[in-house]
Amino acid sequence: MNNQRNLVIAVLLSALILFGWDFAMSRLYPQPASMDRAERIDTPVERAAGVDGETRDGGLADPADIAEKRIELETALATTNRVAIRAPAVIGSINPAGARIDDIELTTHRETVDRDSGPVRLFSPSGTIAQQFAQFGWVGQGVEVPDAQTVWQAQGGPLAPGSPVMLTWNNGQGQVFRITLTIDERYMITAQQTVENTGDSPVVVQPYAFINRTSRTASQDTWNVHSGPIGAFDGSVDFGWDYDDVAEAGTVRHPGSPNWAGFTDIYWLSALVPQQGADAETAFRALGGDAYRADVLYQPVTVPAGQAVTRTTGLFAGAKESATLDAYEDAGIANFGLAIDWGWFRWFEKPIFWLLRTLYELSGNFGVAIILLTLIIRLLMFPIAQKQFASMASMRAIQPKMKELQDRYKDDKPKAQQEIMALYKKEGVNPLAGCLPILVQIPIFFALYKVLMLAIEMRHKPFVLWIRDLSAPDPAMILNLFGLLDFTPPSFLAIGILALLLGLTMFLQFRLNPSAMDPVQQQMFMIMPWVLMFVMAPFAAGLLLYWITSNILTLAQQKYLYSKHPQLKAAQPAPKVEPKAKVKG
Repeated sequence: MNNQRNLVIAVLLSALILFGWDFAMSRLYPQPASMDRAERIDTPVERAAGVDGETRDGGLADPADIAEKRIELETALATTNRVAIRAPAVIGSINPAGARIDDIELTTHRETVDRDSGPVRLFSPSGTIAQQFAQFGWVGQGVEVPDAQTVWQAQGGPLAPGSPVMLTWNNGQGQVFRITLTIDERYMITAQQTVENTGDSPVVVQPYAFINRTSRTASQDTWNVHSGPIGAFDGSVDFGWDYDDVAEAGTVRHPGSPNWAGFTDIYWLSALVPQQGADAETAFRALGGDAYRADVLYQPVTVPAGQAVTRTTGLFAGAKESATLDAYEDAGIANFGLAIDWGWFRWFEKPIFWLLRTLYELSGNFGVAIILLTLIIRLLMFPIAQKQFASMASMRAIQPKMKELQDRYKDDKPKAQQEIMALYKKEGVNPLAGCLPILVQIPIFFALYKVLMLAIEMRHKPFVLWIRDLSAPDPAMILNLFGLLDFTPPSFLAIGILALLLGLTMFLQFRLNPSAMDPVQQQMFMIMPWVLMFVMAPFAAGLLLYWITSNILTLAQQKYLYSKHPQLKAAQPAPKVEPKAKVKG
C-alpha cells in the first residue's frame, strides 16, 4: 500500500515539474498581449526565447513592425549626403546631420538561418521603429556648440581601415569643432573630438558621447542571460540593471570610474569606451516610451585662445565574439571579454568553449564538434566510471554483512550506523564514490548549456538534415507532424525527434542498471526519462545532441564495465510479498 502511495506521489511530482515549469516561465516572462499568434513570426529562434514576439537574438518580430522598419529605413537612408562605412565586418553610413553613426550592418552575421537573409542590422536612424545610434558632441558654457540639427562638413570617406573621415563645423565665433572617425578591421570605431579655439578668449566646453536605442528590439532578459544596460566600472562588470530598472529610476549612475558602458543583447553589443585617464562619468537614462540612452560625459575643459583640446572615445558596435572581445581586452579595455554573461563558472565554461571551437575548426560541423567533445569528456571520465563500478561491486559484496548488522541492531539505529561505517572502513569501501561521475557531469552540462546559449559562434550553425540551428530547439515537432500541421504546440509539449531520442536512450540506460531493491525506486527510474524528455524539449538542439551522445556512450561503457563486474548484474532478491489472510467461510 505504501509503495502504491509513493508511486502516486512520484507521478504527481513529475507532473508538477512538467507543467509547473511552463506555468512559471509564462508568469516570469509573460507574452505580449498586443500581437495575435497568427501575426507573429514563428521560428525556432523565437520559440527558444520562451516568449512569443521576443526573439533570442533581439530585433523586431511582428511582421507589421518589420514592414514599417523597411519603409522607414528606405526613407531615412535615401539622403545623398551620407558618408559610407565600408569596413570588413561593418557596412553602413554616417549622417552629417547631428554627426550621428546611425546605420550599421554586420557583414559577418546574417539575420536568419536562410543564407540569403542579409546581414544583421544593429544601428538604425533616429525616429525609426528600430532606432539605435551613437552621437558625439559638446555642452558649452557661454559658447555656441553643435546640436542634433547641425549639419557637419565631411571630408574623406568611405570610412574604412586606414581611411578616416573628418566632420567639421565652425560656429562663426572663433571655435572650430572636429570629429575624426577611424575604424578597425572588426567593430571598433574611434572618435576624436577636437575643439580648436581661434578666438581671443578662452572657452569652456564639455565633450560627451551617447548611444540611444529602443528596447523594442532588445533580446529577452532572463534569469541566466542578461539583456539591457551594461558596463565595466573600476574593472568590474555590472549586469545589475535592466530596462525596467532604468525606466523606474529615470536615471541610473554608477559611482565607479567607467571602463566602458552601453547596451547588450544576447549576441550584440553597443558600448562606449571613454579615453583612459580622462575624468568621465556615465549614466543610463530613460527618455520616455521605449527609448533609452547611455551617456559618457567628460568633465568641462578650458580651451585657451589659440589652442585645441581633444577627447577620444571608442564606439564598439558589433557581435559579441569571444575572441574579438578578448583581443580588445588584451589591447587595454578592462574586462571587455566579460561583456558575454558567462556567469560565475566562466573559469569552466571558457575552456569548454575553446575546445568546442577547436573541434569545429577541425571538423567543419558544430554538431560533429559536439559529438567529439562528448567523446573526449567520456574518455576523460572513464577512470572515474571504473572506480564507480568497482565501488558498486564492493558495496554489493558487503551487502550480506550490512544486512546482518541492520538486523542485529534494528532497535538501535545509531549503533547500526556506527557499525556500518566501521564496516566501510574495514573493507575499504566508499559509499559516495558512485556519486562522483554525476557530480562531475553537472558543471560540464551547465557549461555546455551556457556556451550554446551565449556563444554567437553557435548561432545558425547547422548539423544534418532538418537541424539548421544547433543553438535553437529542434524544429521537427511530433505533435504538428513535423510542420505539416499549421500550429505550434506549447513549449512543454513541443517534443521533437531529438527529445524523443533523449528519452529513449535514458530509458535504455536505466534499464541496463541492476534492478533496484525498492519497487518504487525502480518505477521512478522508468518514469523519469520521459519526464526529462518533456523538460528538455525546449532546450537548444546542440544540448540535446550532447546528452543523447553521452547516453549512447554510457550504454556502451556500462556494457563493458558490467562484463568486468558480472556480480553487479546478478538478480537482486525479490521483495517479500505478505501472504493474504484467508477469509473464513
